[in-house]
Amino acid sequence: MYNNYGASYQEQRLQQMMEQKQLKDFMRMYSNLVSRCFEDCVSEFTSNTLNDKELTCVTRCTLKNMKLNERIGQRFAEENAKLMEDQAKMGR
Repeated sequence: MYNNYGASYQEQRLQQMMEQKQLKDFMRMYSNLVSRCFEDCVSEFTSNTLNDKELTCVTRCTLKNMKLNERIGQRFAEENAKLMEDQAKMGR
């Protein structure tokens, strides 16, 4: 049996683990975005800056991927809400 201190510690530990996982997920997503857009858009290495074509491509690639991730997040939230609603109905 846990006292309030034990439960509080466990909750804090769980919160820390969730935050670490979220950070890892974000960094993985960011790394994938950078890799994908770089590979798709950057073709010339004669300058240390992007040319207009590359810059446009990188901008579009980034926006497209951000919108995709936003949409996935929304769908996940919708499905999670539906699941919780179904569980609440079953619990009645």
